[in-house]
Amino acid sequence: MKILGQISLMAAIAAISCARPPGGELPTDLSNGAAQSGRYQASGIIAASIPEIADALDAGTTTSEQLVVSYIERIGQIDWSGPTLQSVLTVNPNAINDARASDARRAAGSELGPLDGVPLLLKDNIESADPMPTTAGALALKENTTGRDSPLVAGLRAQGAIILGKTNLSQWANFRSNGSMSGWSALGGQVKNPHILDRNPCGSSSGSGAAIAASLAAGAVGTETNGSISCPSAINGIVGFKPTVGLVSQQFIVPISPSQDTAGPMTKTVAGAAMMLNAMASGSAKKNYFAELDANSLAGKRIGVARFDQGSNPDVIATFNNALKELEGAGATLVEIEKFEPVLDGFWDKSGKLLRYEFKPSINDYLANAAPAVSTRSLDALIEFNKSHADVELALFDQGIFEDSAKLEGLDSGEYIELRDAVQKATRQDGIDKLLADNRLDFVVSPTAPLAPPVDAVNGDVWPEWAGSGWLAAIAGYPHLTVPMGAVEGLPAGLSFIGGKDADALILSVGYAYEQRSKKRVAPAYLPTAAAAPLIAAAMARKL
Repeated sequence: MKILGQISLMAAIAAISCARPPGGELPTDLSNGAAQSGRYQASGIIAASIPEIADALDAGTTTSEQLVVSYIERIGQIDWSGPTLQSVLTVNPNAINDARASDARRAAGSELGPLDGVPLLLKDNIESADPMPTTAGALALKENTTGRDSPLVAGLRAQGAIILGKTNLSQWANFRSNGSMSGWSALGGQVKNPHILDRNPCGSSSGSGAAIAASLAAGAVGTETNGSISCPSAINGIVGFKPTVGLVSQQFIVPISPSQDTAGPMTKTVAGAAMMLNAMASGSAKKNYFAELDANSLAGKRIGVARFDQGSNPDVIATFNNALKELEGAGATLVEIEKFEPVLDGFWDKSGKLLRYEFKPSINDYLANAAPAVSTRSLDALIEFNKSHADVELALFDQGIFEDSAKLEGLDSGEYIELRDAVQKATRQDGIDKLLADNRLDFVVSPTAPLAPPVDAVNGDVWPEWAGSGWLAAIAGYPHLTVPMGAVEGLPAGLSFIGGKDADALILSVGYAYEQRSKKRVAPAYLPTAAAAPLIAAAMARKL
């Protein structure tokens, strides 16, 4: 492991903080694509999973301080310079001292838990007591340093985890405009996908997904309202778990929707996600998720195959079919489900309006209790702030969702209550619950997302036909795990495991069993474009 020599560690943080290029453009040394990409590959302990890192700490083959320094160096080398992934917004100035304290505990035989000394990143809509702001990527919250640990961070810290820093995200968790760009924030710029740098990293936990794929920390915490853990995890080729809503407290997290919001772990392996969830969870249904992992748990399970959400890309479907063979080979029975539609007219308009209703009072309450330095204390004030800073905030897309939400009544309105009840019934009783019961299923699988398209700053997000049933789990508030199932032309694809309410332990265990058989996670190649991949480059070259 590369360790800093005579330079002081705090000076190293200061030096890295100055290393971010002002424009974030791709450096010219990436022009030859594949020839340069290999130098950015992670190796050694920082490329390892959370369980492997915890074992190395236990064995004394590394220390927490060495890990923190190595990750900080790597952030400087490939996130704030080099390929400039722009996935990490802030490095915690307390991280090295916290790591030293962890090493001292371990030397004294008084570790706090399995995560003691393990460096983790937080999506920058999650508060921690460290001297870092919680910004949601927005200029209005640039000074939002609250000094509060969200309960999930307190849980991680109680096990000795090191909060390494904060990750970039789709601003306001991708809930500002229908024309938004996934992975862009006013403060952090555009997150890049480490597999192919001009490709969409998906949102809103884009920085968390890219950072873990690129080995910038052992694990990260993301948040999801609809797809914001699952999609960036799949697109960046890692594991992501969205728990049942309520299992992880949402206190001191910049909100969108109390009925759908949840935080969850984003890691390289299912076991690492289970270890993180053990520390993060505080709901009444909490279990020991790591202890319940079973590599044989697929045997005897009946699995619903969501053909209605497999999309139309033949390569994604072929990858999905290969994953199904693995599930069947592990002793599961597959049940094909060709059709499913929500039993609610105008479902998508109604589910969208439900979120707009919930956002206004939720964000008003959060802003009213933000740090004293924050001047915007309501959604109306936030809208006006963005107008007065339009050159930064509105340079790429509008704030139409904010403006729509500001016009709606409170959560005691009859329309809101009717929308909430109807949308939840369509995805719960008439949705996942019905699919499971009618077909005698244990859970449902589908692709997680389509393959990542290029980032498009002119048109906003332009995705292929969607693949994946994560929307159903998100709106129902039910658990959803995505596990790598391979890659197509260098772009990762994920396999989704979706279960009923509080089936978190089951979903993690069957995902773990698939992962142990398949081992389909691929390392990022850091190619500038898909055209730099050898096979594609050869095919696109002039032959005459």
